[in-house]
Amino acid sequence: MSQNENLAALSAAGVSVWLDDLSRERLQTGNLADLIATKSVVGVTTNPSIFQAALSKGDAYDEQVNELAAQGADVDATIRTVTTDDVRNACDVLAKTYEATDGVDGRVSIEVDPRLAHDTDKTILQAIELWKIVDRPNLLIKIPATQAGLPAITAVIAEGISVNVTLIFSVERHKAVIDAYLAGLEKAKEAGHDLSKIHSVASFFVSRVDSEIDARLEKIGSKEALDLRGKAGVANARLAYAAYEELFGGERFAALKADGARAQRPLWASTGVKNPDYSDTLYVTELVAPNTVNTMPEKTLDAVADHGVVTGDTVSGTAAEAQGVFDALVAVGIDKDDVFITLEEEGVEKFEKSWAELMEATQGQLDAAKK
Repeated sequence: MSQNENLAALSAAGVSVWLDDLSRERLQTGNLADLIATKSVVGVTTNPSIFQAALSKGDAYDEQVNELAAQGADVDATIRTVTTDDVRNACDVLAKTYEATDGVDGRVSIEVDPRLAHDTDKTILQAIELWKIVDRPNLLIKIPATQAGLPAITAVIAEGISVNVTLIFSVERHKAVIDAYLAGLEKAKEAGHDLSKIHSVASFFVSRVDSEIDARLEKIGSKEALDLRGKAGVANARLAYAAYEELFGGERFAALKADGARAQRPLWASTGVKNPDYSDTLYVTELVAPNTVNTMPEKTLDAVADHGVVTGDTVSGTAAEAQGVFDALVAVGIDKDDVFITLEEEGVEKFEKSWAELMEATQGQLDAAKK
């Protein structure tokens, strides 16, 4: 089987293609293996919403849930067992990719319980627990970039555990995440860990920024405001990439790099287009840059495979233009700080809601199995 030309071009331009979805059905049918073989997929991300959708659809999990019910497992233990089994199996499917890329790709992410987003200590403990349960070197533990998440990122990296930092919306928070990562590497070095084995990505959310800012622009309603719709998400990500280049090109990282440390790659998340008026490949083709990751829902992956036009790097050198977009947004009355606070709060709430729905559905299955 040969790779799709458009996705192969994206990979050749330095973008790692990850699938933003995982289910037992994908694993059992060989679908994930097929995407690796034909659509340049070299990683997988999950989140509470993805697991909630997977577990509440079909019967792929029924047998295991019934067994766990017979053993007396509660809902938390059941969810932990089922999700970590899926992630471990996906890690095994991607093991060859992990080896072939010296650990850069072949990665699978699992998220700490979203109810812990504002609890540093419990986030650290669960991150370590998940790392031990899955027990695969190509795992990434997802920790949200909340204020409480930042010190947890440092502590978990210091333990030699690879981390996917999620729910990043602003460039300022992205810089704080990079600082937390570098602090973790410095502590890991002191503790004697092999820095070359520690990997991290910073998941910068894209489409949600446009959704929130577009709604505010439409409320303002002026021509100047309406002309800025659909521009904020890409501009924000391009500014994030400029921050990545600046901070990982500096002296602090240089000292760590000499000991084998890897830069924390920007990962473009939330790349499924929510506004049907926009190109369905917008958040892929406009965010092509070396040493990045784009994690896509399958619908976006298929769109890029079918008609995505990859013209090489569309990010490097665009920071001034991107800053101009934000200057214009502020000029028409957008409070960007409020935008990013709102998005973070909503992001945590959405994952908490999905987790609650996952718990409810799983409890229902456990109860049915006991009858």
